[in-house]
Amino acid sequence: MTRLRSLYACMTNGWPVLLALILQAPAAQAEPGAEPIHRVSSELCANCHEDIYRQWKGSMHAKSTALSDPIHGLFYQQEVGDPTAEGMVHKKSGKFPLCLYCHAPNAARDQTTKLDAHPAYTEGVNCVACHTLKTYNGIQDAEGKLRYGIKAYDLSDRLQAPIGFPRELERLKARSDDLFGGAVDAVPDQKPNPHLGEPVELDGKTIPALTMEANPRQLRTSDACMGCHDQRDNPQGVPLCQTGKEFIAGGSQVACQTCHMPVAGGFADHSMGGGHHEAMLKRSIVFDLTTKADKEKIAAQVWIRNLQPHAMPTGAPFRNLYLKLTAYDASGEVLWQNAADHPSKDDPRAYFAYGLADDQGNPAPPPTATKPGDDTRLQPHETRELNYEIPAKGVALVRGELYYNLLWPSLVEKFTQLPAELTAPVLIAVSEKSIGSE
Repeated sequence: MTRLRSLYACMTNGWPVLLALILQAPAAQAEPGAEPIHRVSSELCANCHEDIYRQWKGSMHAKSTALSDPIHGLFYQQEVGDPTAEGMVHKKSGKFPLCLYCHAPNAARDQTTKLDAHPAYTEGVNCVACHTLKTYNGIQDAEGKLRYGIKAYDLSDRLQAPIGFPRELERLKARSDDLFGGAVDAVPDQKPNPHLGEPVELDGKTIPALTMEANPRQLRTSDACMGCHDQRDNPQGVPLCQTGKEFIAGGSQVACQTCHMPVAGGFADHSMGGGHHEAMLKRSIVFDLTTKADKEKIAAQVWIRNLQPHAMPTGAPFRNLYLKLTAYDASGEVLWQNAADHPSKDDPRAYFAYGLADDQGNPAPPPTATKPGDDTRLQPHETRELNYEIPAKGVALVRGELYYNLLWPSLVEKFTQLPAELTAPVLIAVSEKSIGSE
């Protein structure tokens, strides 16, 4: 602590002293008795990483637990029970709830189910949950059984970073007669840095040592994501979430972070947009409509391309897309629709979803399904064309709309207690074509 205080104080007293302190100070671990790293709250990180913290705070990673995500919370209540109670088990298996290894990883490390017992538990997938993943070992163990969430990783008591602090060259030069050593990365107004290995004082607060090391293979590749987002099965072995499997089948060589954590303003976007992020949904699809009209009919073609290296939609199996195609007269009144009710009933080809079934082939919910149902989703990079014939009389405009839903229509009807913003369809693409007057 004394060395770091001296370092900060000498920033205005000349570069030689500053350089010697930075480059010769050995890395130190957290002080004895300090909080385990997996209990470090993201509130602590916000002291320096304000913009990143704000992005993360609005993300679904920050809202991943049964306390914060109403949809996950409903299923958790059904399958496990009270997320604020200790000693809860999965009702059918009698075991520790596997969902916590992804949705509340810091609590899972402590084998606790009382998610309000510590801030780092309630924060779900918080800063340290991702930045302590050291090595990805795959989602299958030696016997072929699935490893969920953090169980697929070796974990570290040091923070893992995409780059870290590559200063060994400066250390070598600092040992020479040239005290400046060519090091120019420090600046006089730089804040104390707890990632160098010692606690620091910042704005009257003591920030514990949070030693950081470079681990680009883990943090800059899809390995950082696959433990939770590759494949999840229900108790009957039926695949539910299977984004990683789709990603591999799509043959893409880009990392998940390329789309979900684009770099802007010098750092990666930690809002990590997905199915709850409207802008992410809108840029995931190319949507177009063409028409060819004669006196009797209008031939309309809807053209959809999935820009994603995984299925669209992906993730939770109850997410879905649907197409609404409508013909209007000159007054804006509806003359024709591809589906009077929801397309899942009236125009199944315009409904894009992953179905689950029971032994008889009837639709089934995720916990009880015994086999996959129909999968009509857009596959990775797929282009799909839907052709329609519309009566031409009186039509002035044909409009195509593509909607995204977090829940199957049956679940929307069932879960009436959910907020409207989670059950209402989100319009993610529109295309219009005016029809010439006869």
